[in-house]
Amino acid sequence: MSRYQQIAGNVNSFNNINFVTQIDEEGHQILRWLSPLELQKRHQGVRTGRLDSVGNWILESIEFRKWRDAEDGCEGRVLFCYGNPGVGKTYVR
Repeated sequence: MSRYQQIAGNVNSFNNINFVTQIDEEGHQILRWLSPLELQKRHQGVRTGRLDSVGNWILESIEFRKWRDAEDGCEGRVLFCYGNPGVGKTYVR
């Protein structure tokens, strides 16, 4: 069995998603070397810093509702939000 036990799920005919389920200590050291960012702490910080109803305007817009309610056969829709750094995309709930 390899150091990284993976589960691969076929999402559709174009995309595969791999989930790493177990990593040993050497694997953690490699990941820390690749990126010293502590993503879990960052995620928790963002979650606790969010305010209710921030970004509701986009969820109530006609354009968003049209996209959300469309019946065009798409199973896995993706909403891409772009903008300059620091404008608040991360904090939209």
